[in-house]
Amino acid sequence: MRNKMGKKDNKKGKTDKQEKGKKQDSGLVQQMEDDGHGATYSDGHPHDVVQYLEAKLILKPDRFTSVESFRDFGKLMQRTAKKAGVGFIADPETGLRPDIREITFGDTPDFRLYNNAFILRRRISYVDGFPVGDPEIVFKFRHPDEQKVAALDMRPNIAGKYRIKFKAEALPLKDQIGGYRFLYSPNCQFGLSQMHDADRASMVTLTRVFPVLAFLKKSDEEKISLVNEGIVEEVLLPLGRLDFGKGIVTKCDVALWRTRGKHKPLVGEFAFQAKFEKREEVHQKAKKLAEQFFITLQYDVMDWIALGTTKTAMVYRLKGNAPQSHE
Repeated sequence: MRNKMGKKDNKKGKTDKQEKGKKQDSGLVQQMEDDGHGATYSDGHPHDVVQYLEAKLILKPDRFTSVESFRDFGKLMQRTAKKAGVGFIADPETGLRPDIREITFGDTPDFRLYNNAFILRRRISYVDGFPVGDPEIVFKFRHPDEQKVAALDMRPNIAGKYRIKFKAEALPLKDQIGGYRFLYSPNCQFGLSQMHDADRASMVTLTRVFPVLAFLKKSDEEKISLVNEGIVEEVLLPLGRLDFGKGIVTKCDVALWRTRGKHKPLVGEFAFQAKFEKREEVHQKAKKLAEQFFITLQYDVMDWIALGTTKTAMVYRLKGNAPQSHE
């Protein structure tokens, strides 16, 4: 997405950005309209198509010093929603304790997965200090080229259950607020119990489960390990639901990622996500309202925003490394 739409301002700089945005007016709206039909994988299965739009603002971590700071951001977001004409339904859990989840990433020592736009993540939920449920494995390919992404068969070779969630992820532009760009990401998700291999860290196992990674394996002895030995603690607070009209109601939340142990804050994030069966079924009015809200919110919380990064990128840079990134 390359649209720019500034909010109204008498200053010439913002007016210029607005005019540029009008000329490039495709953005979030177009992402809900374009769709690929007819293309198939090698076994005849149709290519996965985008069925989720997830909008994200990456936030400065030093803003989050207590649960009240999460709620403070929520109040700012609600003001923007009201100003933009977006409905908001509060989540009763906003007044409770945040959710806690543990997140780790796996990769080769030379970050071969991430350097080729692949991400392998494990997530564990905690309740009252103890892990609950089946750890979730997420394997994704994230890249700005939608056609390149859609052509990859991300289905796992496992006997258990899994699902593919193909997302268009909207982020601010890398160098300034008031616009946005897209990363496309088919997410393969399954519970760890659905994968029965004994040596889950072996590249032999990994390339068998995810055949799309076969070209990355250099030897049968290779193994993956925790990226930068990092274990991330995610503190997440549900804020509520945003109602863009015409049946488009999205959950929204705000989160902080910090290192486990030292509790070093890494990055914050505000996100909302819409799901649809077919892009063409999403009403034009709802699309435009979501676009306007996302851009207006950037201006309203500009002091909170961190540009040019993602949560995953921050983990890969924990030790000062700068791996190649397609994000």
